[in-house]
Amino acid sequence: MSNLVTGGTGFIGAHVVRALLARGRDVRCLVRPGASLENLAGLPVEIVPGDLTEPGSLAQACRGADVVYHVAADYRLFARDPREIYRTNVDGTRSILQAAADAGVTRFVHTSSVGALGLTEDGTPADETTPVSLDRMVGHYKRSKFLAERCAESFAARGFPVVIVNPSTPVGDLDVKPTPTGRIVADFLARRMPAYVATGLNLVDVADVAEGHLLAAERGRVGERYILGHRNMTLKEILDLLAGITGIPAPRLRVPHALPLVVAAIDTGLARLTRRTPRVALEAVRMSMKTMYFDPSKAVRELGLPQTDVAVALARAVRWFRGRAKAAA
Repeated sequence: MSNLVTGGTGFIGAHVVRALLARGRDVRCLVRPGASLENLAGLPVEIVPGDLTEPGSLAQACRGADVVYHVAADYRLFARDPREIYRTNVDGTRSILQAAADAGVTRFVHTSSVGALGLTEDGTPADETTPVSLDRMVGHYKRSKFLAERCAESFAARGFPVVIVNPSTPVGDLDVKPTPTGRIVADFLARRMPAYVATGLNLVDVADVAEGHLLAAERGRVGERYILGHRNMTLKEILDLLAGITGIPAPRLRVPHALPLVVAAIDTGLARLTRRTPRVALEAVRMSMKTMYFDPSKAVRELGLPQTDVAVALARAVRWFRGRAKAAA
């Protein structure tokens, strides 16, 4: 069985690739020209040059593929030109769906995000049925993922075998960029977190997220969404857990959201003037003002999603970030 993975050089995608290889599957990766191949180094995969923003490059990538795992996305919480995010996440998703349909792909797993789902008013865990609308999305990244989901659902409604997965907040190794959550781990290790805000996330081992993708292809119902998550935790609980793993003291000072909002507004404004990426993106701070707790029981029940202890995943992330820092020193 031939499998095409978009975003195989990224955090989740690299783990999807490894999960497929562990099952003896043939793997093909769509890779943008010039992209880093660090996460694919030494792996027996076929590299197909292409770009989601160039529909003509996608037909060749999909030709002969049985299953497509569309993991790639423009995951930025700051962009000087937000249209770039929509071109990749919305137009690119529509293009790869069409190319896969034209190629006769028998299963398509679309990687969305819990950021595209609704949240409850009282902060209790949301699920796949919690009401949601575009005007409730905070920032361009979330809006683009919401619209990309609608593209996937429209193809499913027309009979194309699409299953949607919504990872929560994955943690673990191979987070090369890193993601915003990986940056929390890296900053904690570098002792750059003097304080914290009151917020909450749903954490999950990135290896479980990858397994959830394969299970969605095998067992998922066409047109359905599945939250790939595990444990709901406050940021303070996450930092305390990291303290226990590393021996580094967790910050004790909790600051009101107004403080990072001001800092982020100034940093983001300066970033636009100096053409750099802000250290503290305004969109990220606005997102942290909402508690993002989710209920993954549907994926556990219908797919058999693993539920690895997040302490294991965080410990693996710590080892990986420390090893990376040591190698760079």
